[in-house]
Amino acid sequence: MTYDELLKIFEKGDDCDETVFYFKTDPKQKEHYLGFIPKYDKPYWIGYCDIEDGCEFTTAKEMFEAKVFDGKSIKSRWDEVVLCSINGRNVEDFF
Repeated sequence: MTYDELLKIFEKGDDCDETVFYFKTDPKQKEHYLGFIPKYDKPYWIGYCDIEDGCEFTTAKEMFEAKVFDGKSIKSRWDEVVLCSINGRNVEDFF
């Protein structure tokens, strides 16, 4: 999956809550979470990042460009991202 494909999934809000990934450069493979809950003013969220209790965003683009992973964004670290699941489903099963 490309960065643009995942961004479009989040922009549409299609079954993307509880998306799990890690960075392949992290020897501990610490999992990070992304999500989308449409009923909130800031529906996009990130858990397990530089901000202790996570953070919320107005747009998917803002979330993907937030520098909250060791001072870098998902967009800038995309080559390191390993997607584990989207909305609780294997990435392969998502399509």
